[in-house]
Amino acid sequence: MDTALRWGEKPYYSLDYALKQQFGEKIYKLTLHAGCTCPNRDGTLGTGGCIFCSAGGSGEFAASPTLSITEQVAQGKALLSQKRPARKYIAYFQAYTNTYGPLSRLERIFTEALSLPEVVILSIATRPDCLGPEVLALLERLNRQKPVWVELGLQTIHEKTASFIRRGYALPCYTSAVQELHKRGISVITHVILGLPGESQEQMLETVRYVNHLPVSGLKLQLLHILKNTDLATYYEQQPFPVFSLEDYVQTVIACLEICHPHMVIHRLTGDGPKDLLLAPLWSCSKRHVLNTIHSTLHRQNTWQSRRWALTPDLLPQS
Repeated sequence: MDTALRWGEKPYYSLDYALKQQFGEKIYKLTLHAGCTCPNRDGTLGTGGCIFCSAGGSGEFAASPTLSITEQVAQGKALLSQKRPARKYIAYFQAYTNTYGPLSRLERIFTEALSLPEVVILSIATRPDCLGPEVLALLERLNRQKPVWVELGLQTIHEKTASFIRRGYALPCYTSAVQELHKRGISVITHVILGLPGESQEQMLETVRYVNHLPVSGLKLQLLHILKNTDLATYYEQQPFPVFSLEDYVQTVIACLEICHPHMVIHRLTGDGPKDLLLAPLWSCSKRHVLNTIHSTLHRQNTWQSRRWALTPDLLPQS
């Protein structure tokens, strides 16, 4: 199988390739801040957030919430232009829970982002338990203007792990949210964390298999980062647990890719936590090196996304 003919230069269906196929050119992401909080922080569900989540709500690279959305976009474009030229962008609301707030305010900021001619996609990171009927109706309306993506932080299908990381919702909530978004023609991207304490590689693969059999269009694989000033950091210092080596992480990512169906867009293969906050694993500081290692290993092992897809059982979570 000549995967290069199917997915460009990489043996998997990368986001970059998918966007070039859709828009005919490179599309860049601008990370914006909606000024939202999270029910796992404001006392509705809890006050500490997920155990791995930093004070910035996973939005350390986002613009300042004191700026308007238009100002944030302009600032992001100016910073990006110093490195590479661009004409079209994804407006990515990343920090905290971006459908958690007054509906009128959500409509205002999302509409402002979509009104900018250079913004071609609206991407919204949120929780599946923050997608009530009115929010879903809003997203459906917005999706008629320009494509809307909703990014859901599943992380794992295993309830024991989900409880440990204080995710705050049960698996059926995620599954229902995916179905509701799909019914409205809204693309769903799912975040999965690899390396959560106590999970075997097979459990991680079970999570990917579960996502693989839902109407999910994109997958983000994220290496577990242990960041300073998080509850996970305290736990790690008091009860050290194994973290991935680079070699083991690469093999786990490849195993995940091999069981993904061929139309699953791979949005991320790793991540880069803020260097001043990162406690472990320190090798992840060099994101480019990690990606290059994944790519070279895929080629060396002559493997590709969906290689084992036809052999993948439709497994339901066992725990």
